[in-house]
Amino acid sequence: MSKARRLAERVLRLEAEAILALIPRLDERFDRAVDLLFRCTGRVIVTGMGKSGLIGRKIAATLASTGTPAYFLHPAEGVHGDLGMVARGDVMLALSNSGETDEVLAILPPLKRLGVPIVLLTGNPQSTLARLCEVVLDVAVAEEACPMNLAPTSSTTAALAVGDAVAMALLELRGLRAEDFAALHPRGSLGWRTLFRIADLMHSGDDVPVVRAEALMKDVIVEMTRKRLGMTTVVDADSRLLGVITDGDLRRMHLRAEPVANLRAGEVASRTPKTIAADDLAAKALEVMETFAITSLVIVDGEQRPVGVIHLHDILRAKIDM
Repeated sequence: MSKARRLAERVLRLEAEAILALIPRLDERFDRAVDLLFRCTGRVIVTGMGKSGLIGRKIAATLASTGTPAYFLHPAEGVHGDLGMVARGDVMLALSNSGETDEVLAILPPLKRLGVPIVLLTGNPQSTLARLCEVVLDVAVAEEACPMNLAPTSSTTAALAVGDAVAMALLELRGLRAEDFAALHPRGSLGWRTLFRIADLMHSGDDVPVVRAEALMKDVIVEMTRKRLGMTTVVDADSRLLGVITDGDLRRMHLRAEPVANLRAGEVASRTPKTIAADDLAAKALEVMETFAITSLVIVDGEQRPVGVIHLHDILRAKIDM
């Protein structure tokens, strides 16, 4: 193994161990921190200097994107006027590995005068900052992943993990649904995965290709050509789904010895086709298509009658148009 890979393995192991070591420390202080943030009537202000500040920015972004209004306040800018953004009803989430960060200490007195409670993520629960905060979460690590044990690595990973844990606990308490998440992520793949449902994209009504089981192949081809979905559903006398016929089935039929014209739809149809519900997410349809290497799915009602068809192109077009 190369030296670079050995070092990478050490880094990943130390950071993973740092996160796992946090689990036994999850106690009533974590519950208090989550409760304080959940009951916040204003906004959650996240602050921190240096690498802790960078982690804080990510935590603030995660909170905001999962239903907890939050923003990042740079502590050095805070003492030069940005504290004006803080109001009664807010809660601060501060990050400081040492617990002695001067810039964070400097903004505490004005916050105290406003009655803003402070949750602290620190590697030093006996620090000056820890004594001044309402709730202290211990995110200390045994060792940084840096070979010199200097660069913030394991410690920033631990703080980020606890920040994510807090955000997910708040998400659960707020009962955030997929629809709510989509509203906060209206663009890109996150929004697409939670925004579009099968009913929004499927072909329905007269656009659904349908033939009876007794239909001759020439009529099958006419229906497939007319509906232009590269397939047709095949139904029984009660209009219940029996199977599907695809362009691929037509090509394979021409390799058979008997004349195609003599065949009927029910003899050719692939039985037990993959189906999906109209209220399922389009992302689920795409996953099924990729898993089974198919390009379309049939939507059926409670009586197993075809009510729609969704094609791979419909899903890809929706993603591109976002």
